[in-house]
Amino acid sequence: MNELDKFVVVFIDDILVYSKNEEEHEEHLRTVLTQLREHQLYAKFSKCAFWLRKVSFLGHILSEKGVAVNPSKVEDVLNWKQPETVTEIRSFLGLVGYYRRFIKDFSKTAKPMTSLTKKNAKYLWDPKCEEAFTSLKKSLTSAPVLAQPDVTKPFDVYCDASDNGLSCVLMQEGRVIAYASRQLRKHEAYYATHDLELAAVVHALKIWRHYLLGNTCHIYTDHKSLKYVLTQPELNMRQQRWLELIKDYDLEIHYHPGKANVVANALSRRAHCNVLEVRPTARVICCEMDEIELPTEQLVELYSLIIEPTLGDQVIAAQKRDKGMAHICEGIDEEKKAYVTLDDQGVLWFKGRLVVRKDMQLRKKILDEAHTSMFTMHPGSNKMYQDLKQKFWWTRMKWEIAKYMSECDVCQRVKADHLKPAGMLQPLALPAWKWEDIHIDFIVGLPHTQKGYDSIWVIIDRFTKSAHFIPVKNRYNA
Repeated sequence: MNELDKFVVVFIDDILVYSKNEEEHEEHLRTVLTQLREHQLYAKFSKCAFWLRKVSFLGHILSEKGVAVNPSKVEDVLNWKQPETVTEIRSFLGLVGYYRRFIKDFSKTAKPMTSLTKKNAKYLWDPKCEEAFTSLKKSLTSAPVLAQPDVTKPFDVYCDASDNGLSCVLMQEGRVIAYASRQLRKHEAYYATHDLELAAVVHALKIWRHYLLGNTCHIYTDHKSLKYVLTQPELNMRQQRWLELIKDYDLEIHYHPGKANVVANALSRRAHCNVLEVRPTARVICCEMDEIELPTEQLVELYSLIIEPTLGDQVIAAQKRDKGMAHICEGIDEEKKAYVTLDDQGVLWFKGRLVVRKDMQLRKKILDEAHTSMFTMHPGSNKMYQDLKQKFWWTRMKWEIAKYMSECDVCQRVKADHLKPAGMLQPLALPAWKWEDIHIDFIVGLPHTQKGYDSIWVIIDRFTKSAHFIPVKNRYNA
């Protein structure tokens, strides 16, 4: 059913149909009911409700204003007694955590309680746990109404990191869509400030991937060096891994002064302040650039980082430009046809990997990215093949990678020689007697004789230089 997530949502046996106006809603209802009838599925009329302005669905109240917490669920939380065991703490945090997108600073507020659930932790309910327990219950009673996302418009993501944890806010046109935060893991406490701020950006991209992937988004951070993250000359392995994820998104990274980045600071540092949306103006940026005395012509490049389309997007675009894509299966071996699929968007896949057509310029770009980019550092042919075959496929792919490697000037210059030096050429010693040392060779591919011979075995004595020619058949073996 192609209508899923367009105007209908299905969860097990619950169906929700939503529309922008009454005319669309009537058409959407007719489409859904027709689909049910065609597949011999029936909905009980007494359990159906039509033409609602506000509806309860999966613990939320949905309306034209946005998404809110279901009051009945809030009542259950308010009546929750103080947990007495670790299991009861986990049950409470599981229920409240379902609504964490409505609660600012959820992870840091719940930290005293989550620390009791750790392995070998002593159960001690202290005033901090009681304060966290009460604060979480109050947060649900005053939870805001979150806006509905519009995928046709750009998103704004405010990120921040501190010693307490990572936090981010997803907004659109000044309205909050969701809050997100988490505590630092044990090893993350030793991260440098730059890596912590970048981890906050990666955290936002991962949890809101379904919103941000394929849409334009603006990232705001109070760490200025993140603006130049894609042009850093040296990157550690962790940063290289994160940048590979960032490249999948159409985003721009903007510097936001700490005092102006109120939204994320409110989560990571628990600052009690109003939510603001502040964007850097051209005048502010020029003043900041003047302070560090950078050339004016570089302002545009430093102001934002624009991520180019990924290689996967370029391969898909190349496929769509090819008019013969629908008939590509005709030229593939019978054994491989079972693994070739053509999806609804006309994209060709082979065992779940993108098929790269015979576009040598595009293939070279893929090989360059996998071999000479700042994140790969000239790997060997086997490593390149293992990396590329996870996403791409084309005929003679391994051979082309090996050929590309053999033509890389840098690799040939620095390639280590693991063999012993051959040394200077040494002439063979002269034999002392005839037939002591001989040379042999074969002449093959000759026309067949009457007896079926098609090759000649040549034997030469090094001492007398005499030669013997013996007719043989090519099928002879040891």
